[in-house]
Amino acid sequence: MKKFFILILFLTYSLSSNAHMAHYNKFNKIEMEILKDGEVIGYNYYFFKKDGDKTTVTNQIKFIVKLFGATIFEIEGYGEEKYIKDKLISFNSKTLQNDKEKYVDLEFNEQTDKFDIQGSSYSGVASTKNVIGNWWSHKILQTDSQISPVSGSIKEQIVTFIGKEKIELYGKTYEVDHFKLTSKDMSLPKDKRLNFDIWFNKKNSLILKVTYSRLGNWEYKVKKFE
Repeated sequence: MKKFFILILFLTYSLSSNAHMAHYNKFNKIEMEILKDGEVIGYNYYFFKKDGDKTTVTNQIKFIVKLFGATIFEIEGYGEEKYIKDKLISFNSKTLQNDKEKYVDLEFNEQTDKFDIQGSSYSGVASTKNVIGNWWSHKILQTDSQISPVSGSIKEQIVTFIGKEKIELYGKTYEVDHFKLTSKDMSLPKDKRLNFDIWFNKKNSLILKVTYSRLGNWEYKVKKFE
């Protein structure tokens, strides 16, 4: 019975992905707070601009980790995804990580039906089944691999449904589906491995919360959407 339920859930999510961008037509902005060990250290904002069948999603992220008053880790970045209907046409990002520049330039190639990627960690082609690994899109829960929005590297993943739960965020209670997203290749070094807990609210088609552990406990939480 449990396997049957999981199969039905998978089919439901797969079928709903056909109208993916339509789920986000109602949004102009999604604001996420970034916390480390319970302390707010930054933000991750997504902005949506619609023009007919075209949708542009811009991403701004910034956080600073300090120890005894000294900055030990800092990221500031900007990205832009462009879609025509549900098809990703391009993605570009620039990120400054501890004064080191990282980037992604991705374009959809109509002739090969693949993505052409020039990135700071990977340059080459990729299947259009990949999604950009940003937290605004629930398609990250429907794919076998994602493209790093920071460096362009391709990461194979496994998504496991944990169960239905209720969570409270900023004084509001939400019914959510809890997922575990992990790397397919568990032989990767821990600092390269995907290992996220994700809480998805089907009503709003929003990933409301993401947590992971890496030199502390991290949380990305939706504080506001409009």
